[in-house]
Amino acid sequence: MKLLKLVPDNTNIDFVRLRGIAFGLTLLLSILAVGVTFARGLNMGVDFVGGLMIEEKFAAAPDLNKVRSAVDRLGLGEAQLQPVGDGKTLTIRLPIQQGADEGATNAAVKKVETTLAQQFPGATFSRYSTVSGKVSNELIRNGVLAVVLAIIGIGLFAIFRFEWQFGVSTVVAIVHDLLMTLGFFAITRFEFDLNIVAAVLTIIGYSINDKIVIDDRIRENMRRYRKMEMREIINLSVNETLPRTVMTSLTILLALGALLFLGGHVLRGFTAAMILGIFVGTYSSIYVSSSLLITLGLRAQPEGEKKPVKGIANAERVGPKEG
Repeated sequence: MKLLKLVPDNTNIDFVRLRGIAFGLTLLLSILAVGVTFARGLNMGVDFVGGLMIEEKFAAAPDLNKVRSAVDRLGLGEAQLQPVGDGKTLTIRLPIQQGADEGATNAAVKKVETTLAQQFPGATFSRYSTVSGKVSNELIRNGVLAVVLAIIGIGLFAIFRFEWQFGVSTVVAIVHDLLMTLGFFAITRFEFDLNIVAAVLTIIGYSINDKIVIDDRIRENMRRYRKMEMREIINLSVNETLPRTVMTSLTILLALGALLFLGGHVLRGFTAAMILGIFVGTYSSIYVSSSLLITLGLRAQPEGEKKPVKGIANAERVGPKEG
């Protein structure tokens, strides 16, 4: 039986040739992501801002002004509404209720449920969650700390495992992936909660997994072809690992696609972040971090040797002879 090959064996794409365009695009997208995040902000979930979040399902997409007026008349504080999915489901965010105990919360939820059921026939209560202000501050601190420590730890691992250039390029790629994710959530207004922090950490893990595979192949080829130009080594290494990268990304996307369409709106933000992370992580591993090694001065040729020779045919092979 013939094996399925998504990438031909003789693939020889000059990825490094596009590094100038890739660096410019990466810088532009990063700046735009930072700008839109500061301008629009993130739609923080109850996990991070504290308060009471109620999810209500309606028979048809309701008028948001009518829903807001109905809730505001209850005297529970200013309500923030967020349509979910097809617009028939709303998340209603309210401030922390006076007393902040379970009784006050249940009473507030009951008021909202009863009022909406009376004014909007067919409206049904789905779920609610509440977080105190102190807990939300702790969650923000711990979430940011988890992401920062993950980036620092991965960068240090790359430095000790390879060379300092690999560590710097790894951190640059991860920061790029993180900024793209924040910009995406600022534009789409998906709720940013602890689930998304978990998605961000998963994206970082996927990105570094793909990058470490490419970096390891680059280091192997640096030892094999000591007189080959660094540009040729990187192109060779990326092309050699390309079938694995494409196959891994495709299989993960198939699973995430099923989760996106069948997992419900509760997981939609998490799944969308993961799908975005697959694309930007693959892009940054191939076009950004690998090509950045040249800019950072990584060389396969020891100091004092002759000028490197272009192409594999003239390269000195140091590794074991293959049959």
